[in-house]
Amino acid sequence: MDNSLTTGQPTAKVLETLRRQNELILNSVGEGIYGLDLDGNATFVNPAAAEMIGTAVSDLIGKSMHQVLHHSHADGRHYPRETCPIYAAFKDGAVHRVTDEVFWRQDGTAFPVEYLSTPMRDEQGQLVGAVVTFRDISKRKWAEAILQQTNEALELKVQERTAELIQANQQLQELSELRSRFVSMVCHEFRNPLNNIALSVSSMERYEQQLSEDQKREYLQAIVANTDRMTAMIDDILVIGKIEADQLAIRPATLDIVQFCQALLKELQLTAPKHELVWVCDRTHLEMGVDEQLLRSVLVNILHNAIRYSPQGGQIELKLVQEPQAITFHITDHGLGIPDADQSLLFEPFHRGKNVSNIPGTGLGLSIVKQFVVLLNGTVAFESTLGVGTSFIIRLPAIAVR
Repeated sequence: MDNSLTTGQPTAKVLETLRRQNELILNSVGEGIYGLDLDGNATFVNPAAAEMIGTAVSDLIGKSMHQVLHHSHADGRHYPRETCPIYAAFKDGAVHRVTDEVFWRQDGTAFPVEYLSTPMRDEQGQLVGAVVTFRDISKRKWAEAILQQTNEALELKVQERTAELIQANQQLQELSELRSRFVSMVCHEFRNPLNNIALSVSSMERYEQQLSEDQKREYLQAIVANTDRMTAMIDDILVIGKIEADQLAIRPATLDIVQFCQALLKELQLTAPKHELVWVCDRTHLEMGVDEQLLRSVLVNILHNAIRYSPQGGQIELKLVQEPQAITFHITDHGLGIPDADQSLLFEPFHRGKNVSNIPGTGLGLSIVKQFVVLLNGTVAFESTLGVGTSFIIRLPAIAVR
């Protein structure tokens, strides 16, 4: 008979079972966990902690954990134990949480951590030590560094482009009111890609333990794609000034248009995961002579409009058709459609339809499209039904480049 049933006290067998269960739990946790006595020496260490430190569990038991992994600051300065929040937990009886320090591995390298030091008490309420839970936040720090570098690069790009924009528009000072409205629209348009970048970094930080390497790579690709999108918007603004000043040089080159369109759709899909971008073409390769940057701007502007004005889950189709003397791009959405009253003004700069006034946009995209298509010796047309959707048709000459 189990003596615990008659005495009310757990037997050695029960205690051993509980000990084994607790040991299994500690060994299966992904975060590092170790216990300290009142002298700061390790009483237990789970495998995750030992692996991060780079030594065996048996080599840590009884050792001063401050001397093992917390002896120095990130810059190499000595870290006195008396000022250590971990050590303080079993002195003042308070829980101490630190979100940005470093622990040191046995090979002499440091890694960033966040940790929680919780005091332990016996049955009489007396302090007997502390339990420390920590995790390696290297990946989060790396993502933060990527975001900071992206922001710095973007800021520099904005500064450079802004300087060029001011120089290009010195002759248009009388349009200051229009320019102010334009800048306000552009800033508003930047919010979506910036929010997407912030969301990607936040998701990587919050769910880093659950994310696969492929998922992390997709988040980073989304950050890059959204950064490229903002840079492209700035470049388009500057191009308008160059067109007006007749300073835009056309540089046609041979381009595999099929591969180009497929890569473009893949890139845009990262910034529009709630839409379905569909590619339709019966060719695997098709070369044409065209200025790649101008063509990219034309297609991106129309595709962005299709995404912006289509409901979530909507399908957007890019179809490529080879004609005897031309190549035609058909971009079709099933979105809001364009009211009849707005169709004659569709390619005017800053014009935005009343049915899309609550959707972010500068009103410049289609004006740029029209001017670029003319520069490419092509034509652009559209068909639209309110509440049904819109289809744009861009026809460019199929010329060879030698």
